[in-house]
Amino acid sequence: MTIKYTPDHEWLNVEGDIATVGITTHAQDALGDVVFVDLPAVGTTFAAKDVAGVVESVKAAADVYMPVTGEITEVNEALRADPSLANSDPLNTGWFFKVKLSNPAELDALMDETSYTSFAANA
Repeated sequence: MTIKYTPDHEWLNVEGDIATVGITTHAQDALGDVVFVDLPAVGTTFAAKDVAGVVESVKAAADVYMPVTGEITEVNEALRADPSLANSDPLNTGWFFKVKLSNPAELDALMDETSYTSFAANA
């Protein structure tokens, strides 16, 4: 299990060739109370940095970017039913979708926890 972070404040928990993706605590703090999430369709393929979804809060709407190239294998229906999970448990039950990695080497360009913590502190 490897956790990586993007400059767009998404996290990826990588197990084998599947990555679970969500938004970081920093992102949900900046957004405020999440009221709606638009999740991608299972089976859709995205390139890294494509818009894969939208998260709306009481403050703003923000795109959710695909952190790596791959195919969506699962979405979090519990999050769709209860978007507040993105606030209450962003790193666990508030995950957004799972993606099958097409190019695992893309993970090398993402940040580890130490680098992301420093990045977020200066964001």
